[in-house]
Amino acid sequence: MNVLNYLNMKKILITTLCLVGSLTVLAQRKPQTADWKSLFNGKDLSGWDIKIAGQPLNDNYKNTFVVENGILRIKYDEYQNFDGKFGHLYYKKPYSYYKLRFQYRFVGKQTPGGAVWNERNSGVMLHSQSAQSLSFGQDFPVSLELQLLGGLNKGERHTGNLCTPGTQVYQKGGLLLDHCNDSNSKTYHGDQWVQAEAIVLGDSIIHHVIEGDTVLTYEHPEIGGGFVSKDYDFKAAHIDNGDEWLKKDKTPLKSGYIALQAESHPIDFRNIEILDLEGCMNPKALNYRPYFIKNNPEKCIFKKVKKATN
Repeated sequence: MNVLNYLNMKKILITTLCLVGSLTVLAQRKPQTADWKSLFNGKDLSGWDIKIAGQPLNDNYKNTFVVENGILRIKYDEYQNFDGKFGHLYYKKPYSYYKLRFQYRFVGKQTPGGAVWNERNSGVMLHSQSAQSLSFGQDFPVSLELQLLGGLNKGERHTGNLCTPGTQVYQKGGLLLDHCNDSNSKTYHGDQWVQAEAIVLGDSIIHHVIEGDTVLTYEHPEIGGGFVSKDYDFKAAHIDNGDEWLKKDKTPLKSGYIALQAESHPIDFRNIEILDLEGCMNPKALNYRPYFIKNNPEKCIFKKVKKATN
């Protein structure tokens, strides 16, 4: 073998080794996936606060909220009568920009004493006030309710609607005047599981998604509009500090808590997950994610550079 051939073969070998090394490094890098976080561990109610009207904070009155076989269940087995015990289960941490997804199903019969309109009726509260801030007898938190309705085996009954206790929103530039606003979802009869999602972008825009279809969109959520109506105002809802809420009229709702509603009809929840869309948007940071929408520089984590030693 002459010197020229030897050098060419050596060059090819080195190039091949470099290429193989590069491919190995690329293969070892894990593809970046969305960091969905489970809010429910499937075992107990860790990370959640309970507030039922007329009961102390975290008093799970008559075991309204239970976990069975990995399912978070709202049950009324120990109730003789509903007796206005509206309840909510609040996740411990507030969020601003996020995607929330979960599955739900209505089961069994409504508890005696529940209102007619509460049959197969529940919801998930978005941008809610905290459990700790509720008045002792308060029925519902100031929030945006992603209303969940089940079919009654006749006619249409949309789910993924919006109700606005103490809040108001806009749609296509106009203020929505009704307390509850219908989505354009299908009707889901029986005890089937339904997949729901909320895409919440601070105080800019919010989407309700049912079984992969966007069924309702609205903008600029804010405090305002009274509580529900003239007949069902802050006082009627047993809210002690209604005047303070009235002073906050038109204050943008930028963030808040997520709460599951107990409204007299048994309902199950599972696979409750959240994707935080607020984080470090610096591509050089270790915790940068390309799907972040809201930048929070304080969350950035950078690789520490070792100082050279003499």
